[in-house]
Amino acid sequence: MGSTHFGFESVEERDKAGRVRGVFDSVAPRYDLMNDLMSLGLHRAWKAYTVLVANLQPGQQVLDIAGGTGDLARAFARKVGPGGRVVHTDINEAMLRTGRDRLLDEGVVLPTLVCDAEKLPFADARFDLVSVAFGLRNMTRKDAALAEMARVLRPGGKLLVLEFSKVARPLARPYDWYSFQVLPRLGQLVAGDSASYRYLAESIRMHPGQEELKELMKKAGFGHVDYHNLTGGVVALHVGIKC
Repeated sequence: MGSTHFGFESVEERDKAGRVRGVFDSVAPRYDLMNDLMSLGLHRAWKAYTVLVANLQPGQQVLDIAGGTGDLARAFARKVGPGGRVVHTDINEAMLRTGRDRLLDEGVVLPTLVCDAEKLPFADARFDLVSVAFGLRNMTRKDAALAEMARVLRPGGKLLVLEFSKVARPLARPYDWYSFQVLPRLGQLVAGDSASYRYLAESIRMHPGQEELKELMKKAGFGHVDYHNLTGGVVALHVGIKC
């Protein structure tokens, strides 16, 4: 068992999942509010663009990984209709429970499952679309997770990875200041937890950049991979088509 990163800290691979779970157990109750505050509401536009690129059709089968509080799952469910299915998953039970309850309150009933993206409990070629929004960077073995996403997609199926990425150079200094000075203070003020938000800022810096992630996806079995930079590269949407 090797080492990996937890933010800027080096930890044993076997310990990372538990550390990440602790972060999201802490932030789950205020996650949606903090997303709005941290991104100035832009996360809604990023997710809306992801739904547009997904181009789902009625009756299709969708797997939403690290689905958290259910924003994408809800939008996807509207697109696939009663003849389709969206499976809402997350490795973190607190996040998943928050999302499930929110969806139920809105009258949206979806299969909801706690599962590890590195060991997906689904048959090969099961889904038309797999999505993961703001979750890949927290996974210990990204290559294994991407290979699993490829496995459960049908040939020609689509993977969408929406994730913080490498910001354009002119924005780097103000973005760093905002990430390391403002976000932890905001986390303390709103959620009573500065450490978790400092980790989230650090995890963004340790995540592969646009081109590096593109190559990881190709190695995992995606024949065509492209990406769309959003908000100056603060976020990128990677689109992979399974061979």
